[in-house]
Amino acid sequence: MALIQEIDYGTPASEAEKTVRLVIDGNTIEVPEGTSVMRASMEAGIQVPKLCATDMVDAFGSCRLCLVEIEGRNGTPASCTTPVSEGMVVHTQTGRLKDIRRGVMELYISDHPLDCLTCAANGDCELQDMAGAVGLRDVRYGYEGENHVKARQNGEANPRYMPKDESNPYFTYDPAKCIVCSRCVRACEEVQGTFALTIEGRGFESRVSPGMHESFMNSECVSCGACVQACPTATLQEKSVIEIGQPEHSVVTTCAYCGVGCSFKAEMRGEEVVRMVPWKDGKANRGHSCVKGRFAWGYTTHQDRILNPMVREKITDPWREVSWEEAFAHVAKEFRRLQFQHGRGAIGGITSSRCTNEETFLVQKLVRAGFGNNNVDTCARVCHSPTGYGLGKAFGTSAGTQDFDSVEHTDVVILIGANPTDGHPVFASRLKKRLRAGAKLIVIDPRRIDLVRSAHVEASHHLPLKPGTNVAVLTALAHVIVTEGLFDEAFIRERCDWSEFEDWASFVAEPENSPEATEAYTGVPAEELRGAARLYARGGNGAIYYGLGVTEHSQGSTTVMAIANLAMATGNIGRPGVGVNPLRGQNNVQGACDMGSFPHELPGYRHISGDEVRDVFEKLWGVELDPEPGLRINNMLDAAVHGTFRGIYIQGEDILQSDPDTKHVKAGLEAMECVVVHDLFLNETANFAHVFLPGSTFLEKDGTFTNAERRINRVRKVMSPKNGLADWEVTLKLAQAMGLDWDYNHPSEIMDEIAATTPSFANVTYQLLEEKGSVQWPCNDANPEGTPVMHLDGFVRGKGKFIRTEYVATDERSGPRFPLLLTTGRILSQYNVGAQTRRTENVAWHAEDRLEIHPHDAEQRGVHQDDWVKLSSRSGETALRATITERVAPGVVYTTFHHPGTQANVITTDYTDWATSCPEYKVTAVQVTPSNGPTDWQQEYEAHAEKSRRIISVDTLEPAE
Repeated sequence: MALIQEIDYGTPASEAEKTVRLVIDGNTIEVPEGTSVMRASMEAGIQVPKLCATDMVDAFGSCRLCLVEIEGRNGTPASCTTPVSEGMVVHTQTGRLKDIRRGVMELYISDHPLDCLTCAANGDCELQDMAGAVGLRDVRYGYEGENHVKARQNGEANPRYMPKDESNPYFTYDPAKCIVCSRCVRACEEVQGTFALTIEGRGFESRVSPGMHESFMNSECVSCGACVQACPTATLQEKSVIEIGQPEHSVVTTCAYCGVGCSFKAEMRGEEVVRMVPWKDGKANRGHSCVKGRFAWGYTTHQDRILNPMVREKITDPWREVSWEEAFAHVAKEFRRLQFQHGRGAIGGITSSRCTNEETFLVQKLVRAGFGNNNVDTCARVCHSPTGYGLGKAFGTSAGTQDFDSVEHTDVVILIGANPTDGHPVFASRLKKRLRAGAKLIVIDPRRIDLVRSAHVEASHHLPLKPGTNVAVLTALAHVIVTEGLFDEAFIRERCDWSEFEDWASFVAEPENSPEATEAYTGVPAEELRGAARLYARGGNGAIYYGLGVTEHSQGSTTVMAIANLAMATGNIGRPGVGVNPLRGQNNVQGACDMGSFPHELPGYRHISGDEVRDVFEKLWGVELDPEPGLRINNMLDAAVHGTFRGIYIQGEDILQSDPDTKHVKAGLEAMECVVVHDLFLNETANFAHVFLPGSTFLEKDGTFTNAERRINRVRKVMSPKNGLADWEVTLKLAQAMGLDWDYNHPSEIMDEIAATTPSFANVTYQLLEEKGSVQWPCNDANPEGTPVMHLDGFVRGKGKFIRTEYVATDERSGPRFPLLLTTGRILSQYNVGAQTRRTENVAWHAEDRLEIHPHDAEQRGVHQDDWVKLSSRSGETALRATITERVAPGVVYTTFHHPGTQANVITTDYTDWATSCPEYKVTAVQVTPSNGPTDWQQEYEAHAEKSRRIISVDTLEPAE
């Protein structure tokens, strides 16, 4: 193994179709029109020296190293800013150029520390490389005089010297090593879109500055790592490289955080990760990253990880470490006992959206073939299950329609119920880049999220609807489109059922669905809504992106269908730049759904009742499958309380913290006799478990993830599992302990089984993924290389289906006792229930959940900034600190759910989506009152959790193998 070296072409590729021919150093080359001379040279295998140029940002032309000579032109133009032309003859190496480059390099080195041998970038420093490339052997200017390098000059303090900024937990900024190439500034602007960095001063006084001469930690920097990646010296350097040294090999793998599915090079020394570097050929992220994927992988080696299996008789007992064999035997014995005593349906399983496709496939197979029932569910139940239902009804497929590249071709974006700068930051950066290029944005959200107005980005319309009124707002948008004749009749007649459209159009055109009528209960001004509708319908390519603010409602499925109606009515389906795009929350929540993790569906979204579908699996698995759908998560908990459901295998999910109505979840878990938790850490659910099976991280296994754009990406093992087994091996051995004759030697064999049984994965193999990097399903004989854009010539179901979307107000209402509405979400630095990110340095940004409250509501209640407040609902109460902000409207409060100490879901209710049982996290009637600290319930919960995590140390026990 060796380090994967990616070619830096110096400037971005030209997308022009026309090509030109030129000659560079005697070599004839043909490149697209608009290509820079530097990039053309690199494509010809000729490397022109450079320092300020990199192909992740536009050409700048400041370093003066990349000069060339062009026949017929005077001077020595910069190759990075000079476009090619037909017949151009370029010389990159002449005596004149060599002299100029050496002189330029002498100037750089005369004001640069000469600590190369002890510098963290030694061996990975472009300044060092370029000094060698230009043949620098002496610095005629010397090293005395004014400089930025020495803290003291002539016995006095040097006013130009700045000490190293180590405030950021992940990287350092050393101004003494800065060559002011501006690559970091441009990366922050052009790639990330935060504009947190600038060049302060002029001439010799110039240097990079975070914000207004702030530290990185106190600036607007979001720690995405783009500046560190762009820096050609050790000015911006990962602390892990400083501590460990330069990596010696790398492996391409896929991030295990959100649903964007970024590709990274895990750069290693032996089995130790040195750093994660975004892979430029990654088709989801295109070489960019966020703070989580780039830096927050330290949980892999955190001291809290459990590495040995553990069992206990009662949840009040301390844990006892056992061997893997004893753990598997114990679980198999208990599950068989429970089925013998209470029936075949007395046990079930939950698959993990953080595990690979292959691992979730095995868990649902274990439940169906081993347990003999369909009691299997996944976390998509509590997030995007309405997406599967709604899009399946309208289009015939249960996934988004586009790839992420599609956003580069859109003209108008509707963003509803999503906050991508926090939840999907790499996609947000791509979206912001398109908005800066002229696309328009419509935000539909109760909060004023960052994209409503931030650096060089401002939404054309913000519709701050009252939580719970999504359907009414979308139907009002449709009302404008229909009544003003803005729909695409040709598209509808060709691609959809015209009679269904007519019925839908008559419904949305009714006066009660007008913006003026709905304004009274949605809170959205009618004229603002009409303007948004006209912009979406008339503005060119229109794309809709949505998140959990759409699905986690009692009308989540209805809202998804309303979104599909809008896209079909305006003809915004079936080409780049348009479509309906759910932003999935977890790294493999799409894949978990694809793999048959729902109780009514086999892999590929085929209903369990279908005889022909079951026959495929029954012949391969050698068992008879139950044709009746099984229990959903909430049904399992209800049945446990009633005494009919007694055992559960939970793979990589923390339902006690993530699911609604925490007290009900707790009651269900307490009622079970055998709760098996398979995870990295003793999570909150493990407080009520009887068996703990230690899990493996994404760095310790092979497999695949499927991201929000249906992209199947390889996950590659870069280190041995610290617990001894990859997660697929844990499920395999548990199945074998239960008497199943399974035999897999590698996850590729599991993928072969998936392909053999699942039409949308029919052509997917590890060999294909190695060749293509990634593919998007459906990938079959009809689409052998995958499907970037769905529904190009027609919908999967045949004709697109328009569906009436009647607004039905949620049963959860505010009133005198609970006058405010709580909605929930995520924050950039934390992920889901925080089990991973809380065990990294990301806690520096978000050490606790906070309650956002409007100044008017805070003043009425005597609440000040940072005060403890009690948050109460009909379900329960908790306490947390307040943040007073105008990001939320009066009458609305907001919090995150990343920290178990808050247990925000003790507040949420058991109201769910009518079609899928997805919980209504986004609408809870609450009251906020001053508090002195955590509630009695929180203190009791913490005491119980501490007691539940006791482990009996067995000195003679060998580590699990």
